[in-house]
Amino acid sequence: MKAIIIAVPGGPEVLKLVQYPDPVLAEGQVLIKVKAAGINRPDIFQRKGNYPAPAGAPQDIPGLEVAGVIEESGSHSTRWKKGDRVCALVGGGGYASLVAVNENHCLPIPSDFNFIEAAALPECLFTVWHNVFQRGNLKQGESLLVHGGSGGIGSFAIKLASALGSDVYATASSDLKCHKCLEWGAKTCFNHHNEDFATALKPIGVDVILDSVGGDYIAKNLSILKPDGRLIFINAVSGANGDFNVFELMHKRITITGSTLRARSAEFKSALAADVEKHVWP
Repeated sequence: MKAIIIAVPGGPEVLKLVQYPDPVLAEGQVLIKVKAAGINRPDIFQRKGNYPAPAGAPQDIPGLEVAGVIEESGSHSTRWKKGDRVCALVGGGGYASLVAVNENHCLPIPSDFNFIEAAALPECLFTVWHNVFQRGNLKQGESLLVHGGSGGIGSFAIKLASALGSDVYATASSDLKCHKCLEWGAKTCFNHHNEDFATALKPIGVDVILDSVGGDYIAKNLSILKPDGRLIFINAVSGANGDFNVFELMHKRITITGSTLRARSAEFKSALAADVEKHVWP
């Protein structure tokens, strides 16, 4: 097969198109003929040498999500047949013409999606569903604040929470990005270069916050959460450390949590895929 490998850690120039051995199917896996692969920030981190792939995934081929057709099924694989159109979450190896993946990590491509569109679904949807709706327990009628609303995760969080009945607020780094957030369903978007989201939202409060920023946002987040609010971290691009008032957390009974997805078990990802198919796919 053909694959794009990371020859050595570095910039985009280290990515090389090469001939590579075809994947060998393990029990319960399917082989996907890849038509399109999503590009995510972790791919860039991996290319730079800062984010190794989990055990069992190709260490030199990036790519966390793909769309294509089933080429072959391994032993004890029962759901998919050759020619089925699927998109899938993979631990790595997506930048290739073939990829082996647990059959339970695949989802049927919606009928009105092409392969390129479908390849952009798994990583963001799995991340948003688990963090916002499972860990954050966002319910219809509650409000959500999404930091970095114009990014991949942010855009999916805005769209999905809006579709399921929440008022969504967002932050972004430019007026153009804020305009996009509003198009996707955000009620308000704050350009963090000239607007303070905490000042604006403190009088009304929010129920759930999805934060990829960290740093000095931590204290601000806590200040605007309602009683029993939930703060979920999926990154900390402005720093992993931040000061906050423990008594404020106690008084408002705030829950602070967070997660990463790539290194989670196959069983966890299978259960998450089933939940996404049940609740999001319709």
